Amino acid sequence: MDATTTTPNTTSAPIFAGPFEGSERAAEIIARVQAFLNGELAELAREHHIDHEHGAPRELLQRVWRRSHALGFYGMTLPAKMGGLGLTVLDHVLIKEAIYATGSPFAPHVFGELSGPPRVGALARQATPEQMRDFILPVAQADKAICFALTEAEAGSDAGAVQTRAVKDGDHYVITGKKRFISGSPFADYAVLMASTADEGAQQREVSAFFVDLKAPGVRVEQGYKTMAGQSSTGDIVLEGARVPAANLIGEPGRGLALALGRITVNRLLHCPAMVGLATVALTDARDYAMQRRQFGRAIGQFQAIQHMLAEAATELAAARALMICTARQLDAGAEARAEASMAKLFCSETAFRVADRAVQVHGGEGIVQGRRVEFLFRMLRMYRVLTGTSEIQKNTIAKELLSEKETTK
Repeated sequence: MDATTTTPNTTSAPIFAGPFEGSERAAEIIARVQAFLNGELAELAREHHIDHEHGAPRELLQRVWRRSHALGFYGMTLPAKMGGLGLTVLDHVLIKEAIYATGSPFAPHVFGELSGPPRVGALARQATPEQMRDFILPVAQADKAICFALTEAEAGSDAGAVQTRAVKDGDHYVITGKKRFISGSPFADYAVLMASTADEGAQQREVSAFFVDLKAPGVRVEQGYKTMAGQSSTGDIVLEGARVPAANLIGEPGRGLALALGRITVNRLLHCPAMVGLATVALTDARDYAMQRRQFGRAIGQFQAIQHMLAEAATELAAARALMICTARQLDAGAEARAEASMAKLFCSETAFRVADRAVQVHGGEGIVQGRRVEFLFRMLRMYRVLTGTSEIQKNTIAKELLSEKETTK
């Protein structure tokens, strides 16, 4: 294993080898999707020199999306009436974990997480027939890509503080502003974009959601930066007096945040399998390296210091995975699980980073060489403590739920 290793070791013994927790259908899907990622897509990555830090161009990604759609993976998380499989939360979590545990650079694109069906599935109930035809169905069928644009320089954790403004002008809204750190925007055709429709100077917030064509006049995507993980799949959306048809308003004015946050509990949990899957890759790489690397006449895995790092990482990762699975079961049983989903996101993100940190330590000097997979995973899993709701925001949610429960028992 040299310093540029980025492909998964498909022959390595699994970290979690107990009885499968999901349905038979989920197990069958996992077997097929792993074969797709480790076979056809692994070959595609090698052919085009794609890895975690050298992303695929839009043309190649669309090829992946369409192939995934043809195999029945792309769009499987959609509601059944839109052609999805109607997966339980638990099955969804386990399938997504298995996808990321392959270590494939194409993992985010099998479901279309950055720019595909998961971005539009929840909007089907609010969309007009024209919006279904023009935006949602083309995305669901892998013909078009879409991103979700909420974050701004002054609106991150405080989601309602958006400064992008949409002013009604006849049959259009004129939108001006700048969206920041928008995942999938460099290769998206459309955006589900949040903008303030409140009157100038109004004290009350009114955030509305729009379908925006990213190729329209007055709209551009800027890509002049990369995240610490070396990703090039993030960009800014700049709107300079863009005229967006009023027919592109999603739902009612002022209901944008409700649309954006309507499934926030489930969505928080659904970030966990990516973290657990990637941390599993890091732990597997560390375990395998400890068995191969020799110092002082024996494998470093025979030294107690290395053994303890691996044991701690495996124990904490098993605990994070158990919390994720438990929360999925609660949601499937009809529980609100707001605190539990935030606990899962908090614990999985913090744990996954600690696992990656130990994996780098086990690798020693090799672990800090760019091109080593554990070095990338260290950076990627550090980001998850910030992405999709910081650890501090999760603690706020947990505390709020705990204190509200105490108040109701007085």
